[in-house]
Amino acid sequence: MRINKYISLSGVYSRRETNRLIAAGRISINGLVCEEGAEVELGDTVLVDGQALPEERSEPVYLALNKPVGITCTAAREVQGNIIDFVNYPARIFAVGRLDKASEGLILLTNNGDIVNKMMSSEYGHEKEYIVDVDHPVTDEFLQAMASGVGILGVITKPCRIYRESECRFRIILTQGLNLQIRRMCKALGYRVLKLERIRIMNITLDGLERGQWRHLADEELQNLLARLDEAAK
Repeated sequence: MRINKYISLSGVYSRRETNRLIAAGRISINGLVCEEGAEVELGDTVLVDGQALPEERSEPVYLALNKPVGITCTAAREVQGNIIDFVNYPARIFAVGRLDKASEGLILLTNNGDIVNKMMSSEYGHEKEYIVDVDHPVTDEFLQAMASGVGILGVITKPCRIYRESECRFRIILTQGLNLQIRRMCKALGYRVLKLERIRIMNITLDGLERGQWRHLADEELQNLLARLDEAAK
């Protein structure tokens, strides 16, 4: 995790304040003066002015949000329509991953920074499922190309599962999360995405959650989620 994000999650300094502290040489990682863009790993010792950050004492929070179109997945409060102001939760939380402004559906929010890397790393193969509407009929050739891998951002996307839902709609299950991946894949094959909705992240689904609503994860689904993350990280 980048140092400015790591420190901002402590609730003591914002990312902008953290950047000023880094520029002034007031932050160290494992005894070395921190440089801009430095990464922090589990077990690292991070000090500000020679002092450790206060430990997070709040209860862990895990939320599922059905994000509407137009909400931006950022903790930057200066961004209009940011997800933190939209949810308006009484404790400090942040989004796990992103769902672009034009897309809708499931996103998780938490105050537990430990699970972020476990959930975001494509090497663990965590599934995310989407329903996508496109601007012209879905062909067998399109489905085969999407499933096999498409060249975007200088790489070939990982093989995925994809199913035709109707003439211009498909369901796709990814195990990686490149920037605007589905939109870029479709564009590379001559299609334009009209609507994109994420309906599942691992074992968490949108079931019963209206657009714009959020809920706490139920105990059983949270324990299932955490167990899967721990197992994948072994």
